[in-house]
Amino acid sequence: MLFNKAPFAFNIKELEALGEKNHSTYVHAKPFPHIVLNDFLPKKHANYVLQEFPDTNSPIWLDWKQRDLVHQPKKQGIGHASRLIDVSPYLLNMLSTFNSYPFLNFLEKLTGIEKLLPDPYFHGGGLHQILSGGKLAVHTDFNDLKALNLYRRINVLFYLNKNWKEEYNGELELWNDQLTQCEVAISPLFNRLVVFNTDKKSFHGHPKPLNTPEHITRKSIALYYYTALPNAEAHYDGITDWQDIPD
Repeated sequence: MLFNKAPFAFNIKELEALGEKNHSTYVHAKPFPHIVLNDFLPKKHANYVLQEFPDTNSPIWLDWKQRDLVHQPKKQGIGHASRLIDVSPYLLNMLSTFNSYPFLNFLEKLTGIEKLLPDPYFHGGGLHQILSGGKLAVHTDFNDLKALNLYRRINVLFYLNKNWKEEYNGELELWNDQLTQCEVAISPLFNRLVVFNTDKKSFHGHPKPLNTPEHITRKSIALYYYTALPNAEAHYDGITDWQDIPD
């Protein structure tokens, strides 16, 4: 496979300034710290990522029929970086770029959380794709990564869905910590970056089944960031906590 697209690299100073500019907005957001940044990558490179995104028949995907059919039916994921077989060099470079110093520095300025570490193994993250009719129930994530002895602090989602329609559903829902209502609904629009703190009170998901034509899927890059030491005020475990929500 030829590396026929020039690789992308973040501008350290521009990205740092973006983080600093949005820090207050991020930390004061409800129901928990988060931000939505549109047109995050230069348009050309966002288009390249979409062009290189694996189709639904790629061998990289775990078989969703052998996974959790109650809480995440029709969700395609890789589970681990070892499955990134024959993925284009451009896409591999982009994944590495999101794990590089400029992006980590941006996240630290944005969130105020210092000494962030990436997960080059992409435990549970990397590439996600939801098929028509699929969903992701509201939950909180595992945050004790025992495989690396790290503590999860930040989730980053980068969406790759052009011409997304409201009737398709698939909004990322952020719920209050009493699980009484969705406080924020974020459409998974193309070239949109979402960052949020993850802990055992950051309830999120897209519980409404996708109402898309069969050929349209919900594509995203999912990235998780950690610290070597835990937040002293947080509870940690290795469990994804699925939740029931009001109809």
